Amino acid sequence: MNFLNKLKLKVEKLKQEIQVLSIAYSDPRTPWTAKLLIGLTVGYLLSPIDLIPDFIPVLGILDDLILVPLLITASIKLIPKQVILEARLVALKNPKRMKKNNWVVAFFILFLWSIIIYSLFTYFQGKTRYF
Repeated sequence: MNFLNKLKLKVEKLKQEIQVLSIAYSDPRTPWTAKLLIGLTVGYLLSPIDLIPDFIPVLGILDDLILVPLLITASIKLIPKQVILEARLVALKNPKRMKKNNWVVAFFILFLWSIIIYSLFTYFQGKTRYF
């Protein structure tokens, strides 16, 4: 199996785990700490805006390659095994396609970037002749 096929399989498994996390989130046996991390994870994954934009060389892709798998793995470790197994069965029986339309998280990310840009602007104001 070549590299591209392996990558496609990993992406497909990742998509299934997102649905599993969504199902486990609604289970009453899932602890609140897991629900908090699941909410952040799924919210970030379904946000139409990345925390680090993909057009930034190297850093833009790091969140997809490192941050997302870490969030998913940490979320799964906080969920009881029985809940995960049942959620995986439900996900296999009823596969759904999840869309990137979480505008609440997108707004938060835009707000965060606005604060960073404003802070940089005020920091450099008066220190350079451009501002």
